[in-house]
Formats: sequence, structure tokens, C-alpha cells
Amino acid sequence: MGRRTTYLVILHISWILCENVLSLPTPRVLEYDVDGGRDMDIFDINEEAGLNLVEGDIELDEKQGRNSIIGDQYRWPKTVPYYFEDDLEINAKGVILKAFEQYRLKTCIDFNPWEGEQNYISIFKGSGCFSSVGNQHVGKQRLSIGTNCDRIATIEHEFLHALGFWHEQSRSDRDDYVTILWDHISEGKEHNFNTYNDTMSSSLGVPYDYGSMMHYSKTAFRNGTEPTIVTKIPAFADVIGQRMEFSDNDLLKLRRLYNCTRSSTFLDTCDFERENICGMIQGPGDQAEWTRVTQAPGGPNTDYSNMGKCTGSGYFMHLSTATGKPADTARLESRLLYPKRSYQCLQFFLYNGGGANDQLVILVREYDEAHPNGTLRVIQPIVAPPQDLWHLHHVSLNVVKKFRVVFEGIKGDAPSTGGLSLDDINLSETTCPDHVWRVKNFSHIMETTPNDKPIYSPPFKSREGYTFQMGLYPSGKEGYAGELSAYAHLVTMTGDTEVRKWPCPWKQMTMMLFDQNPDIMRRMNNQRSVTTDPTKKLSETSELFFWDDPRKVGVEVSAADGTKYFRGPGAGTTAYLTHGRAKSRDFIKGGDAIFLLTMEDVSHLTVTQPVPSSTLPPVTTVTTAILPPTDPCTKVTCGNEGVCVVDAGNALCRCAVGDDWWYYGESCQYQGSTQDTMTTALIASFSVLGGMLVVTAVSVVCVKRKNKNSGGGGDRGITMSNVTVTGM
Repeated sequence: MGRRTTYLVILHISWILCENVLSLPTPRVLEYDVDGGRDMDIFDINEEAGLNLVEGDIELDEKQGRNSIIGDQYRWPKTVPYYFEDDLEINAKGVILKAFEQYRLKTCIDFNPWEGEQNYISIFKGSGCFSSVGNQHVGKQRLSIGTNCDRIATIEHEFLHALGFWHEQSRSDRDDYVTILWDHISEGKEHNFNTYNDTMSSSLGVPYDYGSMMHYSKTAFRNGTEPTIVTKIPAFADVIGQRMEFSDNDLLKLRRLYNCTRSSTFLDTCDFERENICGMIQGPGDQAEWTRVTQAPGGPNTDYSNMGKCTGSGYFMHLSTATGKPADTARLESRLLYPKRSYQCLQFFLYNGGGANDQLVILVREYDEAHPNGTLRVIQPIVAPPQDLWHLHHVSLNVVKKFRVVFEGIKGDAPSTGGLSLDDINLSETTCPDHVWRVKNFSHIMETTPNDKPIYSPPFKSREGYTFQMGLYPSGKEGYAGELSAYAHLVTMTGDTEVRKWPCPWKQMTMMLFDQNPDIMRRMNNQRSVTTDPTKKLSETSELFFWDDPRKVGVEVSAADGTKYFRGPGAGTTAYLTHGRAKSRDFIKGGDAIFLLTMEDVSHLTVTQPVPSSTLPPVTTVTTAILPPTDPCTKVTCGNEGVCVVDAGNALCRCAVGDDWWYYGESCQYQGSTQDTMTTALIASFSVLGGMLVVTAVSVVCVKRKNKNSGGGGDRGITMSNVTVTGM
């Protein structure tokens, strides 16, 4: 399917969220919608591309048939080999790597570049988004991430198929939970709503999951405006079909199928709800202690995990700085941790209700043979001025040996009536996001911001020296009411003299709406990524480049504090997330929303992935939308009104079929009918019946002989029980 390019001209108004101050109107700037202005699910994309796949996105070899994927032979090793074909879009490659990181974080499944293994997954840009189910042991097993398929949830969905999962609504118990409205399904698409019995697919003992990313939406394959699926619990009507992240049960099934005992990159999580405080300890040699509380003098009045909503819970760790001497310390140390990578990300919420210069310092205590009691190393002091707010912080670590994370609270010399508080700590072997944009009172902003009016994050600087920002339409762009619309922009500050390469080459900007669940393993963040293609023009007729220096292709704007900068064109989507989904889960907590923003270099993905020297190069995949230069059907004759079609480059005959007759064979040379089948069935039945009579006769004779030879006369009863004769 070709991508439809849409340019939208908008009037930008900067909105400073904390003070609700509007700046002067600014000139217009271009915005490019990567989705072409449409919110298309996987099945919509594939249908528009003309693909006729099983269940809308499953590639099934006709020779294979609908075989069971139950059994170890259909599982991949826990480290799955993959190969990026050159036709994949660079943005898609970057998002695929992000999807792999989610698999590593939440399951024991890992992905490594193909090194010559017999079976591997070859990822290419086909006509849509599709995959086979399970490891088919065909060597190169293809998986398509085509145009508009480069959303992280779409990619995770297709890889769940590859790992062995069908769609949720194809379970054998489906009809207990949803009703299929067959009259609302497009003609010829009814087969996409088949169910599979327990010999073909297993639910692995996990309850039916309305929230699964493998579930159809309520409008899948509809022939009009009415839904095709109705949930028997009405509250889940708008839950089915989510394409944000793995659900808890998606992960549970995957872990059970692959016998996961731990994930690859997860290290620790703690919300302090249990009295053992997640195995943390009070460090030696300090002058004060962290205590587990539900509220603290000077604030906070509630924890961050539950926000005071749950009776009997809502704990956090608190260090009082209202007493003691300046420079008094208290250390809270994590349990022992064993890293596999050389980098980690520590994430936590901090509340400073104490003095102006009370301080939290992050350290690590590292252990080795030379230092069995560990040595302390300072990682980063945390700047958190007193404020009635739980602040989200990220700290990058670089530990390669056994260690503990140490939270060291230090009392300052300023007056204090409270102290420092910690909650919702998570540690994983992943990279930290670059920047945090917290939008206060976001619920109110969604309700009161006019349609087609944007707000903007502050300009943020990337690791490579480029500056960018996120533009957000809380009530959607014009024509998209009830949606969040999001765009990423390059920015250049007025007076900036730093030398950078323009047009900006291959930087991927990711805009993530943070699910503020306390446990990183249970979060369902919503994210979209766009990549700066240095060859992209402003339009088909323009000589200017889209991602050039904003001073050349953008407009000058003023922030509320008077700072001037240039904002370049934006790329993103009108359909970032619906208001309904934004109000679900913990996307909005305490009224606030948090966006995690990152800009990273992906130029290494423009290089062809190396091919193992011991194997042949992967054959470039021909998608179903493109015919080979020479039509193979010119050399094939299909008899009896059969039609030749091309499947994966091979000519095949599709034979004519009637109500009670059909043709079959390589060239449709044989004919079958219902009458023939009935005749064959009768013959088989008589054969089975005859065999059963013979078996019965022989059994009677044998019993009589046994009775004769048993000796002893008298009446001896013979009981035959649990005897079953099966005709084969």
C-alpha cells in the first residue's frame, strides 16, 4: 500500500501549562501526518493492501494447512535469530529494536542478529503487517512490517504470532465472552472469526483477556458502521483491540509457553506495600533512618502508587530532616543485584517536603573478591527543590558486577518541617529516556482546550546536540475530536552557533505517554516514533528539506519567558491516542500526564545487516503486491475452468468448485463430488462393520474354547467389562 502524504497548515499558539498563559500568535508551520490522517488497525492496513490472509494478518502455507502449534517443535529457542532486509524503513527498524527491548524486559525472550542458525525470522517491508504462527522450521521465516505498520504494539503483535500465538478471540471458549454479529461482517471475511479447539491452540490455563493486544477490535472486518464483536460485559466494549502494549495475560501466556522463570533485563521493582520493603536494608554508618509510612509531616499526604485510594495500603519510604544536624545521612540500600549488561536505568518518584537544600544522592555499592563488603561509588546527586509534588527521576547506571543501589538522604542546613520521600522504584537493564515533560492538570486541559489548538513541551537537547520538542493537541486536530494528536519538531535556539549537520540525518524521536503503574513490568505505555530522513523534501515541488535547520524552514516563536527560538516542521500523527484510552489505566495520575521524550541516532540502521559467512545471502522477498517481471502463469494450463494465480512467485491452479462437486490436481484434471464422497464413506462404513463382526465372532469362539478348557464343571460366571472395539 502506498503511503498517502498529507500536509497540514496550522496556527501555532504556545501554551505555558503551569500558568495557563497564552503567547502571541505565531506564523504557520507545516505538519506531516505519518498515518495519512487515518487511524488504521493492522487488519485495515492489510485489507486496503488487498491481502487475503488467515484472520487478517496470518500467513499460512496451503501445504501446511491449519496445523496445531501445540508442541515444543513450534517453539523458537529463547534467543530468536532475526534479519533486517534492506527494504525495511529506517523508522521501522528502530521501532522493532524498541519492541525487542520490551520482550527482553518483560519476558525471557531475547532477539539476536542472525548468525547462521538453521531457522530465523527475516523481517521485510511487505504489503502490510503479517506473520506465520510459531516456528515453521522453513529456514527463512518471513515477517512483514510494511507501510504504517511501524507502531510498537503492531510489531509486538506480529512477533507474538511468530512465537506461537493465534488471536485471542479465536479461542475455543470465545463465545462465552463475546458475541459475533455475523450479519455485520464483510462478505467473504467470515472465516476470520473461526475458533480453534484445544488440539490446535492452547489458552495455557489463562482466562479470556479482553485487554489482550491479540484481540480484534469491535469493528474488525465490518461491512458498515455497526460493530462485529460485542463484549458480554459492556464495560469492555472499548477495551478490546488495544494496540498499546502487552497485557498482563499476554505476558503470562508467553512466559508459560516458553517456561520463563525471569525476564532478561528486569532487575527490581518496589512500591513499599509489603513490610519487607522489597528486601531493602538500612545502610551502615548513617545517623538517621528511612521509615515506611503512609503520610509524612510537611508532605506528602499520600503515596504515589495508590494516591490514597486504597484503604490499608499506600506506603512509601520517608526520611525526616526536621530533626538532627546538618549533613546527617541515611542510606536505604536495595537487595543484591546481578547485572547482565553494562548499563541500567533507575527510575523513582521523589517528594521533597523538607528544607531547600536537603539532598538525595544516588550511589552504588559494588562487590568483588577484593571488596567482599562492597565499595561505594557516587552516581548522581538529585536536584529536587521543595514542592508539593512527586517528581519522576531517571538515573543511568553503568554497573558490571554484583551491586546494591544506595539512596542516600542528606539533611541540609535550611529550616525543615518535613523531609525526603521515595516511592515506586524500578530498575532495569535498559536505557533511560532523555527527558520528562509533565503536563499538570491534564484532565482539565483535555476537557477545556479547543479543538485544533496545540500545546508544546519545552525545547529539549539530544545527546548529539540537536534540540527538539513535542507538539500536542489535547483535543485533537480539526476533524479529530476525541483524539490526542502528537507531532515532533526540530528546534534551533536564537543565537545558536553550535555546528551541526543539516539536514538532520537519521535521528529517531520518540514521544511516549507514560503509564504510571508502579510496576514497570505491568505498564502499557503509548508511544510513537518518527525519524528524520535527510532526503525528505517539504513537498514534491519544493527544493527545501523537511528536516533542515529550523532557521531555514521553520518559524520564530516566543516562549512565555521571552526566549525566542525557531520551530521546524513537525511529523507525527492525528491519532496518537483516543481520549477514552488516555483516561484508562494510569496515563493520568493525580490529574497529571507524563510524557517521556527521547531523540537517538539510528544512522547505523541504514547499513545492510551482515550475512553470516557460512550461509547464503537471504533471498530478497517479493511481496504479494508485485508480480515478477515474467508471469509464471504463461507456462501453466489449468483445465476445467481453473484459474492460474501467482503465489510467492510460483504458478498455482485454483480449481473450480460447485455446491456438490469440485476439481482438484495440479492442473485441475480430477473431479470429485459429494456423491463420490458418500459412496466412499458407505464402503468404508461397511468395511468397518464387517471387521467388527469378524472380531466379535472370533472373540465368541475364543471365549467358548477357554470355557471348555477351564475344567471343573460347575457354573462359573464370565464377566466382560470395559471392552471397546474401534473400527479403523
